[in-house]
Amino acid sequence: MITPKQRAELKALANSLEPAFQVGKGGVNDAQTAQIDDYLRVHELVKIKVLDNSLYTAKEAAAEIAGRISAEVVQVIGSKAILYKRNEKEPVIRLKSK
Repeated sequence: MITPKQRAELKALANSLEPAFQVGKGGVNDAQTAQIDDYLRVHELVKIKVLDNSLYTAKEAAAEIAGRISAEVVQVIGSKAILYKRNEKEPVIRLKSK
């Protein structure tokens, strides 16, 4: 679980990120979830965009993906969601506050 201060740090880091994945009318599938998990293993932070033709809202898609891969939803704004999953072996992001 991340603290509010850590969440603020992650939001600041994600501000400059472009969406790396999109959720469309096909919804969230196993292959896409596996790709996001692999991406998070390397980068620890990902921005996802939910397209207008999707059956999911950004909040629903983020919650489902995070639940499947044990990640945390940092923020959902409009059609974009930010997920965080710490790499225990080789952390990339060093959160200041604990």
